[in-house]
Amino acid sequence: MKTTYRLGTIGDLLILAKQSVLVGFVLVWAVLIGVGLLIARLDPMTAILAGLAATLLHWVSDIFHHLGHAWAARRAGHPMSGILLYGVLGQSLYPKDEPPLPGRIHVQRALGGPLASLLMSVVAGLVVLALRPVGGAATWVALFWFVENLFVFTLQVFLPLGFNDGATLLKYWGQRGTA
Repeated sequence: MKTTYRLGTIGDLLILAKQSVLVGFVLVWAVLIGVGLLIARLDPMTAILAGLAATLLHWVSDIFHHLGHAWAARRAGHPMSGILLYGVLGQSLYPKDEPPLPGRIHVQRALGGPLASLLMSVVAGLVVLALRPVGGAATWVALFWFVENLFVFTLQVFLPLGFNDGATLLKYWGQRGTA
């Protein structure tokens, strides 16, 4: 499963995907179908369609998160080269020949994704509020979109896991003032 596929570009960012993204897609979809059936009490066809919509929103949110990193990286003067999707997540890609950078650049780039995801969380939250009187599958999908953006893509910055933005901030926060 080491094959990488070129999906296209967004601006000047190359979008790549590993084969494992197919497994991740199906896994996320299956879990969300289960949530639709067991928690939201949706009928099977509605759960399948709502699960698909929520899965697509997961990937849109992940890419948007990385576009936030790309925006911050460009502003910092050290832009990204692409986004790699694998499993159920993505990774920001930087040029292989990038020189060692000061801590403040790493911090600025790391904060870009969670800030973009915070914006997406606000939008999703407003959609939840707008759909709340309607209820049903659309409200559940919007609620998933909000919760995932808030906790998985935004607040993860406060939980350094070794591979996420929180780990980058923990590593470089004290080096912000260094050249």
